[in-house]
Amino acid sequence: MNLETKWLEDFSVLATTRSFSQAAEKRFVTQPAFSRRIRSLEDALGLTLVNRQRTPIELTEAGQLFLVTARAVVEQLGQVVRHLHHLEGGQGEVLQFAAAHSLALGFFPSWIARLRNEGLNIASRLVATNVGEAVHLLREGGCDLMLAFYDPDAALQMDPEVFPSLHLGRTEMLPVCAVNSGGVPLYDLDGGQSVPLLAYSAGAFLGRGVNLLLRQRNLRYTTVYETAMADSLKSMALQGMGVAWVPRLSMESELARGELAVCGGPHWIVPQEIRLYRCALVKKAQIRLLWRKLEGGLGLGETA
Repeated sequence: MNLETKWLEDFSVLATTRSFSQAAEKRFVTQPAFSRRIRSLEDALGLTLVNRQRTPIELTEAGQLFLVTARAVVEQLGQVVRHLHHLEGGQGEVLQFAAAHSLALGFFPSWIARLRNEGLNIASRLVATNVGEAVHLLREGGCDLMLAFYDPDAALQMDPEVFPSLHLGRTEMLPVCAVNSGGVPLYDLDGGQSVPLLAYSAGAFLGRGVNLLLRQRNLRYTTVYETAMADSLKSMALQGMGVAWVPRLSMESELARGELAVCGGPHWIVPQEIRLYRCALVKKAQIRLLWRKLEGGLGLGETA
């Protein structure tokens, strides 16, 4: 197989722009020349990587998987060249993490600190985003590792052979609201009265377990606010606007200060598992080291 490095770089840019004309401009070649290079890559692989019938263009399933390898090869080659030119200063590989917003704020900092305290010094870069975008980044090589809450029903719709995962800890989604001057919750899920609900918008990952619970327990409620962001729901709850289900790790300070209170019994709690995902096609030494250490129990533990 005879592959040119520039073809891999071309393909990576095309996957980002989803446009042959824009990708050609970024690669400083004419569009016909760029198209021929992508076709040469496909011919060399014996695979169709791009669905040209869609606008903007889409990668085929083979293209999505190959993109991870293409980006990894280009990045690793660049790292070697930088190292040979003494531009990295001994810093080593930087691991790219993508994480759901609540985990980026409430879990990632303490977890990384725990790893460092236990002797694993890794350089990291974090992108906080929604779960759907995080999955997209991991699939297409935009990040090395992904932190997400585990959904046993959807399982993030990823092949566990290609995208293995590790358990990192647990937390729980608690129904909370603001309190009155006497410290009593403004609302009571067990009181039989309809409550104002601060809800996750349709398709929000954290909303799946909450919505299932609401259906099972037939809670009487009126939705007064919707968003995909747990922190936004927490902020609205602090303003006394209603009841929100928020991960405990995202509001420990507010609970400790008595600004928020749990407003229902244990049967209203939604357990959550925290998992770390990687792509088995990426062979970074730092990823293999981290995974091996985590499998051995480093940095693992139950989370609030």
